[in-house]
Amino acid sequence: MSHGEGFLTVFAAMFREPGFYLMDEPEAALSFQSCLRLMHLMYELGKSGAQIICATHSPILASTPDADIIEVGEHGFQRSRWEDLALVDHWRRYMARPEAYLRYVTEE
Repeated sequence: MSHGEGFLTVFAAMFREPGFYLMDEPEAALSFQSCLRLMHLMYELGKSGAQIICATHSPILASTPDADIIEVGEHGFQRSRWEDLALVDHWRRYMARPEAYLRYVTEE
């Protein structure tokens, strides 16, 4: 079992009943596929009546259906739609043109 699979196993064991859950960047150990699985777990848990607060930099986790998204930034706290999140914008631009970002880490 990989590190990420171990995390998902723990999450699945913890997410058995409605409650109040706090998560801080749970995507840190997860692959793309595992983030999708965690998002599904969070969605199903939310449907059961649970409340989840999840601090994340993952556009996948932020896309959880029916989530109330609050973006934290220089502007303070602000409700936002997924497609308007800065992290989604950055990932879209990076995926379209990685060289535009990579030049900052490859040039001296």
